[in-house]
Amino acid sequence: MTLAQKLFSFKGRIRRRDYWLLSLLLGVIVVVAYIVAAAMGVDVTSESDESTLLQLAVSLALIWPGLALGVKRCHDRNQSGWWLLIEFIPIVGGFWALINLGILDGTQGRNRFGPSPKGIGGDVDPELEKVFA
Repeated sequence: MTLAQKLFSFKGRIRRRDYWLLSLLLGVIVVVAYIVAAAMGVDVTSESDESTLLQLAVSLALIWPGLALGVKRCHDRNQSGWWLLIEFIPIVGGFWALINLGILDGTQGRNRFGPSPKGIGGDVDPELEKVFA
């Protein structure tokens, strides 16, 4: 699976490692966007129109990749992507996401969403290796 497929497709499965690394990448994108905006003179700590537009733009840009990663982690656990709706439950949803998506291992071998993303021997994904080299 290519990096683009991991970030934008809702099909298939991804490993915990890929989920964490790509989630970290999305977080870095948010930080960089705010640093660039602050360098351009936008007061990112205020509730100004500029700050609100920045928050909206960053959120809209990253919602699809964030959902795609979550859905594929659910698939790796042999769950429907609809389980992500649990995240809307205050407090409980965050703990569920941390444990279910970020800590628990995926289904061993093939499941209804496809083959194991670990493959035989769990080789390093060359696409991710390029990004985080």
